[in-house]
Amino acid sequence: MQYKPDDLFRGAAPYYGRYRPGYPPQFFAEIRKRLGLNGTQQVLDLGCGTGQIAIPLAPSVATVFAVDPDLDMLAEGRHSASDARNIEWLHGDSHHLNSLNLPPLDAVMMGKSFHWTDRAALLSDLDTVIRPHGAVVVVTGELHDAATDAPWSDVVATVRAKYLGPRRRAGSGTYRRAEEPHFEVLARSPFRNVETLGWKWNIERDIDAIVGLQFSYSYSSPAQFGSEERRAAFAAELRAALVSQYPTGVVTEPHTIEALIAIRPN
Repeated sequence: MQYKPDDLFRGAAPYYGRYRPGYPPQFFAEIRKRLGLNGTQQVLDLGCGTGQIAIPLAPSVATVFAVDPDLDMLAEGRHSASDARNIEWLHGDSHHLNSLNLPPLDAVMMGKSFHWTDRAALLSDLDTVIRPHGAVVVVTGELHDAATDAPWSDVVATVRAKYLGPRRRAGSGTYRRAEEPHFEVLARSPFRNVETLGWKWNIERDIDAIVGLQFSYSYSSPAQFGSEERRAAFAAELRAALVSQYPTGVVTEPHTIEALIAIRPN
């Protein structure tokens, strides 16, 4: 199923930049090691959002081309990375890579954006722009054998369903989860040598951060509520439900990420 790239996160950018968790330092250290990053590489961060990968990665490469279909996401990223002179923030998406006039690339990073693309077609396109020894790195939010929902997930789902219905939204449509795992799509692509790495850690959020986080998602972005009044009513009801569940106002939340590093056969 294809989605309109510029329709998915309307109004979400300020919340995305503030409330989406970044990636742990160990992730970037391992990526630098595995890809041999030494300050000379040209790297594409496709679906960059507000720069959760592009900004920490920038000191390790010559240039990061941070590409996203949402102009507000790019603006938030530019503001956050005002001192990073080697990030080029570009408006675009996976369907129009040729129009970006990118140089030969050493790596393409996708942080939780791969599932929005036509994965097989995109990997075929990337085969024409990534250098022979380059890599595709796909980052997801879950380890297949260790995914853990946030402790507040059920509370949020109940309130969200009251306002937005039980089906997961995606822009102006509904979300359909891809049946084929990312690993299998990569394994039958030109980048068929795939290595899987994972990290687990805990973060703490207060109630306001949990509420704000909901507006960073495609399925509960501010645009999904239709009006500011309805969005505010959802926020107030959710905050009250969370305070009742977590009277201390702070929740410890487990996080996991999985990185698939894919290269061509030797």
